[in-house]
Amino acid sequence: MALYCIGDVQGCDAALQRLLDLIGFSPSRDTAFLLGDLVNRGPDSAAVLRRCRAHEGALHCLLGNHDLHLLATAHGARKPSRRDTLDGILQADDRDSLLDWLRRQPLALAHAHGGETLLMLHAGALPAWSTADTLRLAREVHDVLRGDEMPAFLHQMYGNQPDRWSDTLTGTGRLRVIVNALTRLRFCSPEGVMDFESTESASSAPPGLLPWFDVPGRRTAGTLLAFGHWSTLGHMSRPDLLALDTGCVWGGQLSAVRFGATLAERELLQVQCPQAQAPG
Repeated sequence: MALYCIGDVQGCDAALQRLLDLIGFSPSRDTAFLLGDLVNRGPDSAAVLRRCRAHEGALHCLLGNHDLHLLATAHGARKPSRRDTLDGILQADDRDSLLDWLRRQPLALAHAHGGETLLMLHAGALPAWSTADTLRLAREVHDVLRGDEMPAFLHQMYGNQPDRWSDTLTGTGRLRVIVNALTRLRFCSPEGVMDFESTESASSAPPGLLPWFDVPGRRTAGTLLAFGHWSTLGHMSRPDLLALDTGCVWGGQLSAVRFGATLAERELLQVQCPQAQAPG
């Protein structure tokens, strides 16, 4: 039985199929975690969702910002972008079942392997959050998305404020901070104030900001954390960090990491992808 993490697919189902073929993935034997942004910008988002739903239990999926955008668009909380490629889902006969399956996927997961913990999310974890905090706060949003209050929340989900975490936050502001960190975060200040303007590489941090994973004292630093979301960062592998968005939809690669007996044993496997959209 092999364990994998897979980066942002963004609707590139043919690339996902080629990657699964390359790694010899067996749904009856293996486990793979897809790190969010299953849909959008690529040519066949509906096929990606159908594939993941069909292999639920072997393919475990996290929600990214594009997946939440799909849910918000479907419920009239967000206008479609000119670059969206979501009509294949929104106009599908099985639209309702695909959207219902999607909203039940988590925003963060932990998996035990080789006596260690692998923490997975789409974008980032705020410096003040421990691994247990990250999972607990993700469940708060997950419970809302699975419940009757989801449509109302989607209409209030967007916005950059509050821009930092506080244990005293309640209601929509609390949930918005959690969503923004888990699905949008790249840079923040040493005090944990989030920035949503820059999408540059980690080496081009705006003045006064750091990549979220380089903030001194980050409380998740003792746990291997795998994430996607940051295509200009590309693949990064450190003892406590694994970045796997390698720009599939932009003509880069779709990447998977296969773990060995421990989380430190990692093999990078990639397929080259045709460019579905131009960056910018």
